[in-house]
Amino acid sequence: MPNTVVGRLGISCPRALLIVSIGLAACSADGPSGTGAVPGGTGAASTSCSIPRNLIRDGGPGKDGIPALSNPELVQAGGAGLEYLRDSDRVIGLTIGAETIAIPLNILWWHEIVNLDVGGRPLAVTHCPLTGSSLAFDRAPLSGAELGVSGLLFMNNLIMYDRRTNESLWPQMSRSARCGPGDGTDLTMVPILEMSWAGWRALHPDTRVVSSNTGFSRNYQLYPYGNYALIDNPALLFPVPLDDRRRPPKERVLGIPGAGTAGIAIPFGALTQQGTVAAISLQAGSIPVVVFWSSDAQAAMAFRPEAGGTALTFHVAGDRIIDMETGSTWNVEGVAISGSLAGSRLSEIAQAYVAYWFAWVNFHPETELWTG
Repeated sequence: MPNTVVGRLGISCPRALLIVSIGLAACSADGPSGTGAVPGGTGAASTSCSIPRNLIRDGGPGKDGIPALSNPELVQAGGAGLEYLRDSDRVIGLTIGAETIAIPLNILWWHEIVNLDVGGRPLAVTHCPLTGSSLAFDRAPLSGAELGVSGLLFMNNLIMYDRRTNESLWPQMSRSARCGPGDGTDLTMVPILEMSWAGWRALHPDTRVVSSNTGFSRNYQLYPYGNYALIDNPALLFPVPLDDRRRPPKERVLGIPGAGTAGIAIPFGALTQQGTVAAISLQAGSIPVVVFWSSDAQAAMAFRPEAGGTALTFHVAGDRIIDMETGSTWNVEGVAISGSLAGSRLSEIAQAYVAYWFAWVNFHPETELWTG
């Protein structure tokens, strides 16, 4: 059936239904009314939830219907098993010590969670295609337990579960457990950089990448959600409380969480208007922040503007980001590539992550919006 895709619903639905929320709902089970057990049949389907139960929905495939990966095969850039990956495809770049790893969104469209053990650290790299959100976590607070896909959604966002006897439910963008015995437990975020594969490979030609040899039969060149990701497509799988049209619903933003429900959202469209590169100085609450942007790599990341105990201020000259204190040049990864600070690295704001605007504003309804 050439006009069908198999996506989060776990069944073949006509592609047209993927862009009309009422049609999408017809392809999946509805959510709970606000009382009783959480749907989905996980061990955490209990009464102990600190999020509105009526916003928890059954996404369709069921628990592990979307299979998370555990330590998949990693190959060098250019190696066998990467034929599915194009320069413009987006990857989540991860640096652990001296090791760099790329997890393509092509893989995460189909698996949503990749559990990795890297450098002695148990990690989970996650992406929700419905909210466009990419976050990575240290699994140490879970005693190293892996995370799986529960089959449930909270405001269209992936709900993970931990593979323990008394499991809990973890909405990805909440960054903490919200149902079950772990309710209120936070996950430690690991800094990542979401960008084009060509951009990441240019920064790290020796990177390792998740290959297509995952043990599952998937077409990793196929985006399984039809035209869902079109920037101005308002169609969602389930309604959300806020319909904020200050930005297109599926526009990517770099979100920097603040205290409570606040934070700052920096739209990619507004960053593009700044030019090939940009360095944006902000205040996230009481914390000074600088955001670096690369149009070529379609990447943005937030950093603390200091190195070696020295506060730095940045400006752009041509296509270079330069600090005014030493004249050193910096790349989008926050690494000085020339000048007296060459080799220095700015500290990432680990809590910053990329998501669709509609999702960010629903999880952070008091967010500030940076528009340049």
